Amino acid sequence: MSLKAKILLVEDDPNLSAVLCDYLEMLEYNTTLAVDGDEGFARFKEGDYHLCILDVMLPRKDGFTLAAQIRQVNHNVPLIFLTARGLNEDRITGFRIGCDDYITKPFSSEELALRIEAILKRCMHLDMRMQNSMIKLGLYNFDAVNQVLWFYDKEQRLTPKEAALLNLLYRYKNKLLPRDTALREIWGDADYFIGRSMDVFIARLRKYLRHDDRVVIQNVHGSGFKLEIKE
Repeated sequence: MSLKAKILLVEDDPNLSAVLCDYLEMLEYNTTLAVDGDEGFARFKEGDYHLCILDVMLPRKDGFTLAAQIRQVNHNVPLIFLTARGLNEDRITGFRIGCDDYITKPFSSEELALRIEAILKRCMHLDMRMQNSMIKLGLYNFDAVNQVLWFYDKEQRLTPKEAALLNLLYRYKNKLLPRDTALREIWGDADYFIGRSMDVFIARLRKYLRHDDRVVIQNVHGSGFKLEIKE
């Protein structure tokens, strides 16, 4: 990965941040450091980043709050949380906000590097898979590229993962989409807590599609999901 990949690191531990900045620069990532939540948001608004790495326990504004603010500005940028706490509730909170990964301290720099590389590759892959055309879903029109679902003249903007998941369901239209396939293609992992997060996204898509009873996302118990579109 070349210097064109820009990373925002928000970490208040001076020793860890120094080590991580040096390591990321060695990997040829263009890295910007912020030491608290407020500075992190200010730096984010100033730059055009490909990835944000956020410590959860930050001064002035915690990482979850910062991530929520970033999501209001940019739905697309991938987020990784760093935390010294391994609480399940924290992981679920992070994935519900829309993070792409969650790493518990202590961790190896090599592990972080591999996760960053995997996320950036996956994001590029998803961008390539989104076809530049309108998809017909019953009474809905789905613009996968611009991440918009239309019901007549009503517009529902989707998050990147909502759009990617709906696009994947459409590719498996009227066939079983295995849970593991969806998790690995969109989230990059089939972790239990990421699976909980995917269930939240499925529930959102069902809500968006509720106006046309010919378009239904079915649960296939123990296996996955099926997007049924009745002609």
